[in-house]
Amino acid sequence: MNSPSERNPPPAGTPVGGGIMRRLQAFTEGDPDQLLSLDTLLTGLRRSAFGMFLFVSILPGFVPIPGVGGAVGGPLVILIGLQLLMGLARPWLPRFIGRRGPRRRTLVRFGDRIAPWLARLEHLVRPRLPLLVGNRLANAFTGLLLVVLGILLALPLPMTNYLFAGVLLFYALALIERDGALLLVLWVATLGGLLAMGLLSESLAELLAQAWQRLWPA
Repeated sequence: MNSPSERNPPPAGTPVGGGIMRRLQAFTEGDPDQLLSLDTLLTGLRRSAFGMFLFVSILPGFVPIPGVGGAVGGPLVILIGLQLLMGLARPWLPRFIGRRGPRRRTLVRFGDRIAPWLARLEHLVRPRLPLLVGNRLANAFTGLLLVVLGILLALPLPMTNYLFAGVLLFYALALIERDGALLLVLWVATLGGLLAMGLLSESLAELLAQAWQRLWPA
């Protein structure tokens, strides 16, 4: 059964503050120590399910401990990217992943932390250029970039957790709000950033090659 928010979707042009924040506020009431599983968080979501899955997956990336947040969030981001590459209509979660998720207090604390930023974005992020968020080829390209960003997030690179998690947060907002214009900006920014990193660091390319071999051995 669909959730009330899915049975009565917001009108086109609803700002981001009325989208993701409303979804977060729906989970604020209850035991702060309760575990909110990914299965629970994604129940009833349809087109925005990948965005919400990505949003929850990057929460560990904001943990200020090098390597810890990325080691948890990175593989989840890679999983999301691969599923978009495969053209899945909604996320598939292995049972051992679907049963896991953040504590309610963690989700509330993170929502409170980003609320001021979302308030500033409320007039900028909205449904636009639907072809870029509903097209299979566009979704596959987004998935490819998410795989690369997930690998970078998972690598134990110093002072990068917040950077990659912040970029992925914007990807999550674009997918949740169906904002193709924001997604286009993120594509360009991601490709430009990856090109700059590749030119500035040969050692990074070696780390990526080693990580790729560990994840997908020949």
